[in-house]
Amino acid sequence: MFLPATKEEMLKLGWERPDITLISGDAYIDSPFIGTAVIGNWLSANGFKVAVIAQPDIHSDEIAALGEPKLFWGVSAGAMDSFVANYTALNKFRNDDDLTPGAINNRRPDRACMVYSNLIRRYFKNTKPIVLGGVEASLRRIVHYDFQDNALRRSILFDAKADAIIYGMGERATLELACALRDGNEWRGIKGLCYISKIKNESAIELPSFEECRQDPDYFSKAFKTFYDNACMNSPQILCQKHNDRYLTQNPKQPPLTPQELDAVYDLDYTREVHPSSQKYGKVKAQDTIKFSITSHRGCFGECNFCAIAVHQGKETVSRSRQSIINEVVKITKLKDFKGYISDIGGPTANMYGSHCNARRQPENHDAKTEENAVYAPAGSCINKRCLFPQMCKNLYAGHSEHLDLLKEASKVEGVKKVFISSGIRYDMICQDGDGGENYLKFISANNVSGQMKIAPEHADERILELMGKPSSSYLKRFIEMFNKNKNANQFLTYYFIAAYPGCSQKETQFLHSFIKKTLKTRPQQVQIFTPTPSTLATLMYYTGKDLNGNDIFVEKDRNAKQKQKRTLTD
Repeated sequence: MFLPATKEEMLKLGWERPDITLISGDAYIDSPFIGTAVIGNWLSANGFKVAVIAQPDIHSDEIAALGEPKLFWGVSAGAMDSFVANYTALNKFRNDDDLTPGAINNRRPDRACMVYSNLIRRYFKNTKPIVLGGVEASLRRIVHYDFQDNALRRSILFDAKADAIIYGMGERATLELACALRDGNEWRGIKGLCYISKIKNESAIELPSFEECRQDPDYFSKAFKTFYDNACMNSPQILCQKHNDRYLTQNPKQPPLTPQELDAVYDLDYTREVHPSSQKYGKVKAQDTIKFSITSHRGCFGECNFCAIAVHQGKETVSRSRQSIINEVVKITKLKDFKGYISDIGGPTANMYGSHCNARRQPENHDAKTEENAVYAPAGSCINKRCLFPQMCKNLYAGHSEHLDLLKEASKVEGVKKVFISSGIRYDMICQDGDGGENYLKFISANNVSGQMKIAPEHADERILELMGKPSSSYLKRFIEMFNKNKNANQFLTYYFIAAYPGCSQKETQFLHSFIKKTLKTRPQQVQIFTPTPSTLATLMYYTGKDLNGNDIFVEKDRNAKQKQKRTLTD
């Protein structure tokens, strides 16, 4: 059932007020793909009274409709950073919003976390703790480059005047916080949490201050690289960063959920429907994508430099058990409007399901007698090398056989006509997995892909690929040969490319255009201009004009020239 989102629903439950109120910049969809629903249902399953206020009208007192919660406010901009949701790469306002009823972008404010937090304080003076979460807060938790301001901004925690940030995937940290506040215990030591202090934590690694970063890009580069490397450590440290006379303190991250914990989160009884309070404003377009889709795992060890998943979800992949996923397939088949088609079984990258690092994973049950009985948990990741770049690490186990077994079993569930893969696929993993990769490609081409298979080479110039952290174009050529060998008659590849990436001038764009025309023999439809988003290595390069080794690179910042690069690829 839905969490209460109106005063009437609360009264029916006999609540005077909730323990926790979650504010979201998205429509309220009770789906395992929506962070507010996941956190809310998880807290509810653990005994807390949780209410949801979705996309409150910022020009009224709607945010105060359910009263003040007993424990804390949870504030999120939604599934995306509000500026990414509201603006294009050329800073043009987006008129459409798939996560707003009616698909009209008129209900999510810019800097949503800040707006909602300040709105709460307007109606509730000295209120219960305001805790920021979700992608916007997580990726803006330290000093960061803001594309709209074209300047560095301080941690969102200061500008929002909130009490804490829960960063990353927040189930464990949010539950620990709720328990601490309920029991009257100190909460500032909880892992996965940031807070403001007047005193420096003596055990913390101190990053260059906001003022230092703003004065010198080299200080910002040092701060961000320390922050990024710390996020990948097996034993991360406490970080602090001075802002004027106060400190942002970031506690070490929470360990990723174990497969068993991840199962428990996704085994909750989601309705997978839009709440009536949102539905009354119109259809939520995102439902077409997520309603019959399933998350099979979290995390991505691809670590592309333009992607924030490593900082938010983590580099380690954690896969759900096959049985948990099959149980979810069965639940979906019982939905009244299910037509027999599972839209997707995947994650940030579909074919990372079942993958793991043989060198760094650690058994949780050290007394397991056999490998078969051992239960493993992720154990951090390397900070001096990458799993897939420049090629796949020899310690990485590619789980193609596990994903195949999952797809085969899901397709046999009664009521299922076809299981599709809509999530991205790392073609370089397939190329480097020998017979396992080719068998995987052959099977999904025949059974799990419709007319087009989507892959993301992003570029073809080797220097730009290096700056992206993407594999050599030689893997793309090999994959195309494999695909053509195994595809069905009416199948084809769809390619995603990025224009105006840091380091990319018109010269490299012209090279890519020639590569697409002569090698791929296509006219690309999926080309996006690079958008600097908070807490990515690519954004660091964009701001500083230097690669990750400190060498100067060209960065295109003129809007018309960016548009020209895109037109070169699409014309």
